Amino acid sequence: MPQTVRLNSATGRWILLATILGSSMASLDATVVSVALPRIGESLHTDVAGLQWTVNGYTLTLASFILLGGSLGDRLGRRRVFVWGTAGFAITSLLCAAAVNIEMLVAARLLQGVAGALLTPGSLALISASIDRRDQGSAIGLWSGLGGVAGAFGPLLGGGLIDLVGWRAIFLLNVPLALVVAVVTLKYVPESRDPEAPARIDIPGAVIVALALGALTLGLIDSRVVLVVVGLAALACFALVELRSPNPLVPPSLFRSRMFTAANLVTLLVYAALGGVFFLLVLQLQLVAGYSPMASGAAGLPVTLLMLVLSAPAGRWAQQHGPRIPMTFGPLLAAGGVFALQGIEPGADYLTEVLPGVFVFGLGLSVLVAPLTGAVLGAVREGEAGIASGVNNAVARTAQLLAVAALPGLAGLSGAFDDPVAFAAGFDTAMRWCALLLLIGAIVAAVLLRVPRQPPQPERVDCLPHCAGADGPALAPKSLAP
Repeated sequence: MPQTVRLNSATGRWILLATILGSSMASLDATVVSVALPRIGESLHTDVAGLQWTVNGYTLTLASFILLGGSLGDRLGRRRVFVWGTAGFAITSLLCAAAVNIEMLVAARLLQGVAGALLTPGSLALISASIDRRDQGSAIGLWSGLGGVAGAFGPLLGGGLIDLVGWRAIFLLNVPLALVVAVVTLKYVPESRDPEAPARIDIPGAVIVALALGALTLGLIDSRVVLVVVGLAALACFALVELRSPNPLVPPSLFRSRMFTAANLVTLLVYAALGGVFFLLVLQLQLVAGYSPMASGAAGLPVTLLMLVLSAPAGRWAQQHGPRIPMTFGPLLAAGGVFALQGIEPGADYLTEVLPGVFVFGLGLSVLVAPLTGAVLGAVREGEAGIASGVNNAVARTAQLLAVAALPGLAGLSGAFDDPVAFAAGFDTAMRWCALLLLIGAIVAAVLLRVPRQPPQPERVDCLPHCAGADGPALAPKSLAP
């Protein structure tokens, strides 16, 4: 094990800087690209399907390989894999900026997702391995809070760059950031590995899940039922492989916990709705309401600000009272906000027609996200927290991937890019689908998150681990912020 350092030391601060910039770069790329979609569509002469692939190319490979990236870091060295991901992210960002057609951009985004899958898991793992245990709570809190600030202002900055320079600038911005991350990491971050990491990595599982998600995405975007069936069959094969693998990417034993299974079902439903809302809202504001990229990027700012202020109190409340109530009422509030976003018209006033829905939607997410994280981590043993968090992250990314692939077709938006009236009608339909997903998520939480009453044990105090992270507009995951 590497020697750990205190957070208030110079090395500790450099480690924190590297991990915050690295994770923020990967998560912000998703949200800022969403703001740029209309300009990308105009520049590269593509339709809604091309824009879906611009978002989903990145999310597809990120969701498919994020668990593999974590496993490679544990086995080969977390710092090494983190730097590989950072360098790959810079190179693929240059390829995105140089794209001359939508096919080249999507190919570059697919490769960028692979780099993100190497980069993303290492961020918290490096903090855990390098920062003294006494300071890890503070370090994770700063990582989460400062990453949230970057998520709040990233779309605003990206929108400004798009207005002033063009959409290619949002990819070029990654290059100097990646250079700083790589230099600081190599100079200050100690290498670490998991001494108990398995000798073999579940490569077959990673390949099968990538093929399954790829087939599902293509089938949903192009309305090819055969590919959807193939994708579902491949997911079933993935489950069989994981059951028989000695070193599975997704340990089946995790799902013996009803709490863990229920929390991931809620994640699947809620993050599918989030993916649809954040993908389509910026398009609606620019194509229908006439907002600039900067204004549409700023429109979601209240969501991130609310999550920054309220996520920690919500997490503490859930620690004391259990996650069931916030995980039930959070999606209900968010569904109300989504319903309120219907009816955005040309020239829509932000304060009266957009902000109320955005505010209620953000309030619901603020109530939900931290208790959801606590439920996932509290459902497993301490030694399984890393893989449990990784599985939940992959579920969230997959939900967003499939929502962005399916919703435009379900809502009749596929051919409406150049028709604001048709796009507005399809947007309203899509928001109703997203609200329905949130309502189902609330029902799942209410029914399945019943924690059995334990006999009183006055001499023992149990608490769920707390993580103040959020995958909101800076989704980050997933973001959190695309």
